[in-house]
Amino acid sequence: MINKFTFNNGLRVITEKIDYVKSVSIGIWVKVGSSNENINTNGMSHFIEHMLFKGTKDKKANEIAEFIDNIGGQLNAFTSKECTCYYVKVLDENIDEAIDLLSDMFFNSLFDESDIEKEKSVVCEEIKMYEDSPEDVVHERLSKIMFEGSSLSYPILGTIDNINTFNKSNITKYKHENYTPFNTVIAAAGNFDEKEFINKLKVKFDSWKGIDKKQESKEIEYKHNVEGINKDLEQLHICIGSKGIGRHNKLYYPLLVFNNIYGGTMSSRLFQELRENKGLVYTVYSYVSSYSNCGLFATYAALMPNYIEKALEVIKKEIQGIKNGNISKKEFERAKQQIKGNYILGLESTSSRMTAIGRRELIYDEIIYPDQIIDKINRITYDDVIKVVETLFDNNCYSVAYAGNLNKHNITKDKIINSLGGKYAD
Repeated sequence: MINKFTFNNGLRVITEKIDYVKSVSIGIWVKVGSSNENINTNGMSHFIEHMLFKGTKDKKANEIAEFIDNIGGQLNAFTSKECTCYYVKVLDENIDEAIDLLSDMFFNSLFDESDIEKEKSVVCEEIKMYEDSPEDVVHERLSKIMFEGSSLSYPILGTIDNINTFNKSNITKYKHENYTPFNTVIAAAGNFDEKEFINKLKVKFDSWKGIDKKQESKEIEYKHNVEGINKDLEQLHICIGSKGIGRHNKLYYPLLVFNNIYGGTMSSRLFQELRENKGLVYTVYSYVSSYSNCGLFATYAALMPNYIEKALEVIKKEIQGIKNGNISKKEFERAKQQIKGNYILGLESTSSRMTAIGRRELIYDEIIYPDQIIDKINRITYDDVIKVVETLFDNNCYSVAYAGNLNKHNITKDKIINSLGGKYAD
């Protein structure tokens, strides 16, 4: 049973009690990420996430790590385009300690100037690490060129120039404006006494005050661009993106089925044709990125530069074949079963259950039960999948980001465009 409680200050708490496990996962979800930033604050949501581990009034950074290790728990956090989450997983007997630790970090982090300066260096190294990964580079660049002009184009980590402008004053101001009870959800899944849990949270969170800051959902205008990044690499890394859909779109689950058929698994069309049958790539896959009101669908491949035209021809052929209805009933049923199986297996983890209920309440303000998800998957029809393909690849308008030794191998924008046969903006 999933229950929802709303405190007097606007904070929402979502719980799911699971009697047969011996653990509990708790997450504090804040509706702030890189899509809430501007050109000057880009990277600050992620930076604050780091700073909450740097010490509180009662615990130094190493003592936070020792505290969670002493009870055999797991403590971590992440920042995405639309939210930040701080989460812990512990034995059910240690739930009080988990709440104490999370609330202490959340409210009492010091944001010491010396720690800020050290963490700037850490985050800058993290940015450089991603820049050294060509796969990460093309994924990030694809978002940048597709969502140009929107905050969705901003990198989650920010930029080194921005990071170096952060200080205690602008960091705490940003946190005060965005970390509010109206903007926060606490989610818990596992074995715990719900009444005791809520009472404990009230002690820690009920007196928290903040402004109900309404976040506007802006219409996204997709751009169609092609951009190459010259790097001294042996392989060419390429990411092809098309307009996607938001999580609330009725075609979201048919999109997952299509992704499974097209490039989302080892049995998919792209993997079997490009790697197993033709030996053109080592890595190839497609993926879905869906946000609250928009999304993108992307195909990624890493290959020798001299194979690029052959590989793009295969990708183009597969897209066109699927648009023409070239999907067998066997493929269709297998994809539905695989998505359903992956979802059900994920329900066996308290962390996955906590993530599912927390994210859905934070972003969509709704509760959906697992049986409802399974029903949505079961109801997907063959025609739904064809319709989502037509939506994704309408007019073959793509954005493409690619990275490699472009000059050495004469990889030009025109070569990419001609091989893929799409339509692009100037």
